[in-house]
Amino acid sequence: MKIILLVVGKTTDRHILALTDTYAERIGHYIPFQTVVVPELRNTRALTPAQQKQQEAQGIRKALQPADYVVLLDEHGAERRSVDFAAWIEKRIAAGGHRLVFVVGGPYGFDAEIYALAAEKVSLSQMTFSHQMIRLLFTEQIYRAMTILRGEPYHHE
Repeated sequence: MKIILLVVGKTTDRHILALTDTYAERIGHYIPFQTVVVPELRNTRALTPAQQKQQEAQGIRKALQPADYVVLLDEHGAERRSVDFAAWIEKRIAAGGHRLVFVVGGPYGFDAEIYALAAEKVSLSQMTFSHQMIRLLFTEQIYRAMTILRGEPYHHE
């Protein structure tokens, strides 16, 4: 199985990008991992939030494959402790499949079409974070999950 982090728009903060890349490289020691960027929309001032979500949905759909297990990072999703998230990932890996895809949407969230494609929704917190920060935090959590599953000393309970 391969884990994909599918994001709308690129990370522009070099510090966040460097840290995210560090965790992505570490994840690669355990499982294939890739970040896929859907280009952000340009000239959005004339678009309503609903229109933006619809256009972003087109880019997200293009990046998905029919057999993907799609999980949206969404504020209304299930919250899990790190050890529970690790156990969940372990079950998804055991269930088989080619790609486990986590999707970070644009500034207004997801279009209804993307919600319909998703198997699950996960929330990192009830707090709101920038989309760039979510990429870093979530990549670190995937790395943490891998170390938990291997019994390595990164995570402390």
